[in-house]
Amino acid sequence: MPVPLYEAKAEFFRMLGHPVRIRVLELLQDGPRPVRELLAAIEVEPSNLSQQLAVLRRSGIVTATRTGSTVVYEMACGDVADLLAAARSILSGLISGQQRLLEELRTAEAPRPARSAGPADSAG
Repeated sequence: MPVPLYEAKAEFFRMLGHPVRIRVLELLQDGPRPVRELLAAIEVEPSNLSQQLAVLRRSGIVTATRTGSTVVYEMACGDVADLLAAARSILSGLISGQQRLLEELRTAEAPRPARSAGPADSAG
């Protein structure tokens, strides 16, 4: 039985749901990169990067080519870069909306009533 489209989409977004994977994809938007460059830019343990690259490779979002001891990764298609740009735009809108709400809350704060003089304050 084929997987419903909504389930396939959910699995796709789960696969993207790791900060290292997103950072790798951001770096690969500019073109192919060897693993050593990815490792230097992301600053994670080599085993962690290797694990995340394997997830991206298995999903088909990235491809890897080996030349000697150098492995170079690249995006399999440009649509992922478009998705990352859309995510950036959505986040920008959300944060902007939150900022406007915060400003509105700050300007709408009612002034606090002045403290009335109590018995201790009125003693002469």
